[in-house]
Parts: sequence; C-alpha cells; structure tokens
Amino acid sequence: MSNIETAPVEVECASAPAAAVEIHTPRDVPLGGPRAMPVRRTLPQRSRSLIGAWCFVDHYGPDAVARTGGMVVPPHPHTGLQTVSWLFTGEIEHRDSTGAHAMVRPGELNLMTAGRGIAHSEVSTPQTSTLHGVQLWLALPEASRHIDPRFEHYAPEPVAGPGWEARVFLGELAGSSSPVRTHSPIVGAEILLEPGTVLDLDADPRFEYGLLADTGNLLFQGAAVAPGELAYVPPGSAGLRIAVPADSSVRAVLLGGEPLGETIVMWWNFIGRSHEEIIQYRRDWQQHLGAETHPGADAASRFSAVPDDPLPPLPAPVLPNARLRPRR
Repeated sequence: MSNIETAPVEVECASAPAAAVEIHTPRDVPLGGPRAMPVRRTLPQRSRSLIGAWCFVDHYGPDAVARTGGMVVPPHPHTGLQTVSWLFTGEIEHRDSTGAHAMVRPGELNLMTAGRGIAHSEVSTPQTSTLHGVQLWLALPEASRHIDPRFEHYAPEPVAGPGWEARVFLGELAGSSSPVRTHSPIVGAEILLEPGTVLDLDADPRFEYGLLADTGNLLFQGAAVAPGELAYVPPGSAGLRIAVPADSSVRAVLLGGEPLGETIVMWWNFIGRSHEEIIQYRRDWQQHLGAETHPGADAASRFSAVPDDPLPPLPAPVLPNARLRPRR
C-alpha cells in the first residue's frame, strides 16, 4: 500500500534528538474515495520524521474487506525509497515496472526499491476477507537514491524463546539475520509475546528504535504503549526491554536504524532532496502518463509501465501553490 491521498502534504524531514521514550499516537488517513481503506499513520509526525532511515509507517486492520473494499491501489510512482510490505492477515497482489509479479502473504517480506524511479500496483486478492498489516518506507541515502529499481522477496524463519517469537525481515536481531540488501544500517522485525512475558533484546547503541504496538498493551523501556501507538527510543541503548501484562498477548513491530543524517523532502509518493526535484519527479510521471507535455524531457528514462496491469495508472495530485518548505 502506498500514499494515495488526493491532497498530500509536503514533508521535509530531519532526525531530531530525544531525551526519553516518546509515544506517538496515530492519525487516521483514508486512502482513496468514498469506500476508502483507512490506515493509522504514526510516521512522519510533526515532532518526529525519521527513525533511522524509516520515514513512513502505516498500520491497517484488521479490516473486513466486504466493508472497506480492501486494497485497490492502481499503478503509481515512487522515487528515492524502499517500500516494505508486511502482512499479518490477508493477501495482496503486487506488480511493478521491473516486471515483478508477486503475492504479499503473512510472514513474508516484499521489498521494492524505487531508486531513480519505479511504478507499481497493489490489490488485495479475491479470497482475502480480512486485511491486516503494515506498510513501511525506508529513505534511500544520497549514495543509493538513484540506483536502478528492483524487487526482492524473503520469508524469514522465526526465532523463539520463552514466551516470544520473532521474524526478522531486515537487519539482525536475536541471533537472526536477513539476507535482504539494505542501504543503511537498519533492523525490522515482527515480535509475538505471550501474556506475562518480559523480553530483553541486545540493542545497537548507534541505533534509534521504534516499537509499533499492534495488538495488546505493553511496556517498552518502561513506558506504556497502547495498541496503534509508536514508541521511540533515541540512540545510546545497549538493550531493549518489552514487557507484557499477564492478561493479554501482544504483537508488535520493532524498527530501528542508525540516524540517517540527511534531510529529505517527501511529497505524495516521492522522496527527494529539494522542492525542484519533487516538481521534476511529478512532471516526469505526468509526461509518462501523457497527461502533460514538456519539450525536451525524457520521462521514459525514469518511469515505465507496469506490465499486464488491468488498472489505469494514477495521475499525480496538484502540487501546493507555495514552495515546499522544511518541516522539522
């Protein structure tokens, strides 16, 4: 799932220090029209835009597809990022302009690297009755943001201990290592905890961490985190503690990484470094669609069609009247 808001705001993001655990509450965002699929967005926030290279966290479900219409996202563009699709329940069909055609299933990572430019679509399958999961973005650092697009799939084997189980889909954690290539030091994992469990994990002191609570209440580094909330811990921790009360089980997603150290500009489905770059990305996409003509431009070098996709591609929204400004 991507950001298909019809009036997206621009976001210029930079890492910011924090002295203690921060609790970020989600805001509800409808994606699409009258039967829009609702998501809960916890990143970016006005007070925090990045956790390592993680720059976008959408959390959705469990949603009854008969009521919401499920996920129907036609072909649309991305630049300068990686999309991380991770499901708890349901199934989504993915197609992209590299020719990749894959299913997103629970416990299996689909990682799409946009690089200099990609287009893709995501549609929940007819047999899906309930949709539940997260959609995450990673900002590519300057050295990698113009690479060729690609798609990767990985199904991590679970690691487990007394009262807990984890699937490490990116980076390293709890003795498990993902082979999927990333472009900055990061970690991403789904963690399941039984009632009354206290889980202590080794942490990288260089990393900042975020823990998204999916089901159940928990304590993260001693701070209470309710379902749907994202807790943030700044760099410097040698260990992480997740504690679960005796009356409920918990599912959570742990995200972390070394602070990116770069300022990025996010608008719609584009990540760039300046107002001018975002304008150019939008122009290239619109020219690819044939919606706009710009003499001398060669949009084909950035975007191409998604093969065999039955849905018409999405045009880009109108840019704000004002120059895209920093948000810190």
